[in-house]
Amino acid sequence: MRDLKAKRREASPGSDGAGEEGAGGLKGRVLFMGAASFLLLGGLAYRAYHLQVNEQAKLKGMAQDQYVRQIPVPARRGDIFDRRGIPFAQSVEVDSVWVDPSELKDVRAAAKELARVLKLDAAELHTRIQRARRFAWVKRQVKQGEAQAVRSLNLPGVGFAREPQRFYPQRELGAHVVGITGLEGKGLEGLELAFDDELSGQTSRLAGYRDAKGRKLLTHGTSDPIERQGASVTLTLDRNVQHMAEKALSKAVEDAKAVAGTAVVMDPATGEILALANHPRFNPNTPKDLPRDTLRNRAALDAMEPGSTFKAFVVAAALEQKAIRADEAFYCEKGRWNIGRHTVHDSHPHETLTPRGILQVSSNICAAKVAQRLGRDNLVRYYGAFGFGERAGLGLPGEGRGVVPYPRAEIALATEAFGQGLTATAVQLAAGYATLANGGVRMKPYLVQRVVDPDGVVLLENRPTEVARVVSEKTAKSVVSMLESVVEKEGTAPRARLPDYRVAGKTGTAQKVDPVAGGYSDKRLASFIGTVPAEAPRAVIIVMIDEPKTDVYGGIVAAPAFREIAEQLMPYLGVPASTPQLVAVAQASAVKAAVVAQAPVPAAREERAAAAPTPAEVTERVGEGAVQVPDMTGRVGREAVARLLGAALEPKLLGSGRVVAQSPAPGMLVEKGSQVVLTLQGRP
Repeated sequence: MRDLKAKRREASPGSDGAGEEGAGGLKGRVLFMGAASFLLLGGLAYRAYHLQVNEQAKLKGMAQDQYVRQIPVPARRGDIFDRRGIPFAQSVEVDSVWVDPSELKDVRAAAKELARVLKLDAAELHTRIQRARRFAWVKRQVKQGEAQAVRSLNLPGVGFAREPQRFYPQRELGAHVVGITGLEGKGLEGLELAFDDELSGQTSRLAGYRDAKGRKLLTHGTSDPIERQGASVTLTLDRNVQHMAEKALSKAVEDAKAVAGTAVVMDPATGEILALANHPRFNPNTPKDLPRDTLRNRAALDAMEPGSTFKAFVVAAALEQKAIRADEAFYCEKGRWNIGRHTVHDSHPHETLTPRGILQVSSNICAAKVAQRLGRDNLVRYYGAFGFGERAGLGLPGEGRGVVPYPRAEIALATEAFGQGLTATAVQLAAGYATLANGGVRMKPYLVQRVVDPDGVVLLENRPTEVARVVSEKTAKSVVSMLESVVEKEGTAPRARLPDYRVAGKTGTAQKVDPVAGGYSDKRLASFIGTVPAEAPRAVIIVMIDEPKTDVYGGIVAAPAFREIAEQLMPYLGVPASTPQLVAVAQASAVKAAVVAQAPVPAAREERAAAAPTPAEVTERVGEGAVQVPDMTGRVGREAVARLLGAALEPKLLGSGRVVAQSPAPGMLVEKGSQVVLTLQGRP
């Protein structure tokens, strides 16, 4: 046995060293694996730290994006009220439809179904949904029936959000003043635009949660409505007075076949605007496809040459400066007065007129002579004092300023005396006459009473504000008394007369500038502005009819609308009727003091001349070689050229087709060889 063991030991030399070597290799492998595991665990720990700490916000957002959808919800816009709290504009909550495109199994089919029930273009909706990743509006502010139809489709990924929609309960009434908003709730026109920041509240976001399959589980409510609501705006407008004005104005414009019209009703003692009307009207609830011009608030934005209504300011300024006397007579040149190479015309010849007679029969010549007495500097200064050449300050965007240029030439001084060669808005004119009606004190006109936020904090408040004393109370009352003669039979506006109230007012029939050919066209702006009752004015009312076609005189087309408004307004305001004695005395004094002359004033000058064409108020004097411009309206170009050449005139054609406008106007006297510009449109 010993020999066997010895042999074995001999047969396995160095076996003890090999065992030691094997144990050492195993230990190395263990250490390597341990180190590798440590490094791996360290890397995992670093990665976990990086994800949990450094990337926490990013990953949290990605996770929330899978089950949370944030939808912006516009704030509830503040309301707009009239002076009595009747709403002109409100916001109501309606459904808006949205979709998550990632949840739709068949985008094209879903778009087709949604387009069918919502009356949308399927191709356009499909394109819009495809472009979005997780959210797209399908249709904003849908009707209740449309929302129910979408729900009945039971499409995955389709949701609803409650949004405020602007609603105008008075429809067309006051629409030009209130304005409109866009789909996003932003003001686009009128007070909606002017007070957009105040009316807008704070936009919030609506959160919706979904499960792993994308199904909606919970929708969180919006924030406190008070926090999202805009401020409310209260106007000086009276809804009932606005209705009176718009109804009468629309009838006057339609009867005269005019292109447009404006009317303003103002309280002369406070400057508050009770009505601001425009025609054509529009419904702000359906503003789509409306011509931009229809939305324009002409009464406050458009500055036009006012015409003879300005004569009252010239007379008032001259009396205040003692440049003339109330009983002074002015020679009227028998209807034609040469100033340099120009001739000023009256519609009818007169011998002499007092200031009362000048206003009663609306003499251009005598008004120009009063302006000469007053002087250029004083004329411009008093026009500015009455508020012309500066914005009325209603706060409306784009409000007209008007222009009162300095009359360097003699003819410019004359034309500005009867309201040509300068511009003003209807609101400015109303404010000017309100100054006379208020005893010579000019009040700041205003349209907004107050702006109040949801917490009751007053952000803006307007109150009656005296701007300046323009003329003395004596002068103002004297001019108002003179203006009473205008509505008598001998004046230019007997149709404005009221049976129970004394009326003081003035007509205007202004020539309009031709923007294409230059100079004055044959179109007119007819107006009447008056205060009632004359002995204690409670309202100033102006009616302007733009381009009337049945007649051109303010006393015929505008005065009846004034009368209709005043007849309803006075009882509504609780104004007692003028006593019969006062009315009789006013009528008698108007007849006796109207004219101081050898010849009496013909009755109803303006009304009797309705059928006759209106002569140009100012023309250039020509020599013996003068010819009368023939009427080319409606003629084709070739015929018009032959006719003008036959009359020794030079034709100039603009466009092609038939003549739609010409300058100089038909009937004008011009030198032979003068150029006549013809504007043509349409097919021959």
